[in-house]
Amino acid sequence: MSYLEATNDLYKQAALTPDVGLCCTTNPVWQLPGLSIPVVMQEMNYGCGSTVSASDLVNEPKVLYVGVGGGMELLQFAYFSRQVGGVTGVDVVDEMLEACKKNFRIAEKENSWFKSEFVNLLKGDALNLPIESESVDVAAQNCLFNIFKTEDLKKAVAEMYRVLKPRGRLVMSDPVCEQPMNDALRNDDRLRAQCLSGSIPIKEYVKVLTDAGFGTIEIRARKSYRVLSPNHYPTEELIHIESIEIAAIKDPMPDDGPCVFTGKTAIYFGGEPYFDDTKGHVLLQNQPLAVCDKTAAALAELSDEIHISESTWHYDGGGCC
Repeated sequence: MSYLEATNDLYKQAALTPDVGLCCTTNPVWQLPGLSIPVVMQEMNYGCGSTVSASDLVNEPKVLYVGVGGGMELLQFAYFSRQVGGVTGVDVVDEMLEACKKNFRIAEKENSWFKSEFVNLLKGDALNLPIESESVDVAAQNCLFNIFKTEDLKKAVAEMYRVLKPRGRLVMSDPVCEQPMNDALRNDDRLRAQCLSGSIPIKEYVKVLTDAGFGTIEIRARKSYRVLSPNHYPTEELIHIESIEIAAIKDPMPDDGPCVFTGKTAIYFGGEPYFDDTKGHVLLQNQPLAVCDKTAAALAELSDEIHISESTWHYDGGGCC
């Protein structure tokens, strides 16, 4: 059995019998005016964060969600895109698609505004999406891509890039890990399917996205997620896993490389009213400006009267690049 087959089997069982502890997120469930999320959807919330952000979902966008889970995030996306087929969910596991359909019928009873026809469920593979090129405004996945081994991860990201419209965005939540993992962990198909042993460092994750062509990367959140301890797993040291929420925007790639926002801020404290680097960045006296890591490094080289903060790993927009 391949690791992908092991993953499909795990989520087949999770569809037939909700596994509340499979993926535990510390995120509160979105509570929006007029939105009621059925309990069974919350029990089948197999993610490590959230991919739903109101700022991404203006003007009823076309949304693609890969790996449907119990349908919770599909319902949340439909809240912002109330149109027939406004949201598409793709999953390779028949049982998960069927469970999702049943959950939508419950959601219809709890939400007067919701209709199952708002969400189009398709059987499909993340490595070969059954979606037209450049037809989606927002694509999302939650706690799925970390399962993929390197070459499959590249294929999955390339597929998301393909289906997105220009300026569209890929929004993801995934476990990451800065510590190296031994072969016993990496090659354990079940641990990989459980979103544990496939975690890679953030820089590697970002590189896969930028290599696919995404010109702007926003790291929106970084939180503690799990530990792999020697008394429970085949490791001699404690391994800390975090979850990140990240958006990759299909902007043209800048000549000097991608813009990666990790929560850095620049503050000019010199004697003039403002500082202009003549490259589009104007810093007003003692006013913080969110900047990408590339711009932060360039500003630090230009002046010793600019304070550059450390990465907060919680970027929520604004600033310039």
